[in-house]
Amino acid sequence: MANSTIRRDFWHRFSRNKMALAGSAVVILLFFVSLLAPWISPYDPGEINLQMILSSPSGIHPFGTDQLGRDVLSRMIWGSRISLKVGFVATGIAIVIGGILGAIAGYYGKWVDATIMRFVDIMLCFPTFFLILAVIAFLEPSIWNIMIVIGITGWMGITRLVRADFISLKERDFVQAARAIGAGDSRIIFLHILPNAMASVLVAATLGVAGAILTESALSFLGIGVQPPTPSWGNILTAGKDNIDIAWWLSLYPGLAILITVLGYNLLGEGIRDSLDPRLKG
Repeated sequence: MANSTIRRDFWHRFSRNKMALAGSAVVILLFFVSLLAPWISPYDPGEINLQMILSSPSGIHPFGTDQLGRDVLSRMIWGSRISLKVGFVATGIAIVIGGILGAIAGYYGKWVDATIMRFVDIMLCFPTFFLILAVIAFLEPSIWNIMIVIGITGWMGITRLVRADFISLKERDFVQAARAIGAGDSRIIFLHILPNAMASVLVAATLGVAGAILTESALSFLGIGVQPPTPSWGNILTAGKDNIDIAWWLSLYPGLAILITVLGYNLLGEGIRDSLDPRLKG
């Protein structure tokens, strides 16, 4: 009954947040565009047409063509798949690492907590993007390497969130009751405390997807992310940089796609956070 009331209260506040609904619409639209890419893409994203090189937007090519005559709209539609894949996989990796370390630190405390949190502090001392650049420099630029590197350099904030929740929750009555009936540490951590700490993790994950998409786009723009001919919003922007004087559409449309997508995920994350915050009730 209590869970039902909490869910109803959450949806009531969420449905009244217009910015959160706008963010949800963007996220849902992006999901369906990437899912339906083979059917809604007007052209093969890798199809080269030397007669249509750097053709401006028209009825035939609504977003114009690139330096090889490839349809930009088709490449952006297929590039949305890359963005979603990077966002979800990288964030999933960060959640697993951060969730486990945060749970252990918050539950056991003392020297275990101190050791883990000092490691977190050390990791936070390194600028994340430059750390990613350094790691990628030693690896082959590929979509899987990008996802893994973004994931293993983005878990520190989640660790802090989970740790804080565990410190608060481990003294609650339901945890004490679980200990009284002989439940082991792993059962208490994963079955009793962690599900109650997932609200803050959900918010962090939503915002983390936006960050991962932005990082992948930046890496691809620099030429060390997703490699051509695989379409990515970042490497489309690279072509736009090289032809900025004569092909403005190569910079405008992928730039807007990145902006709107990141904004959508941020609005959704903020909306979930505000809806879960009991201080905003009413």
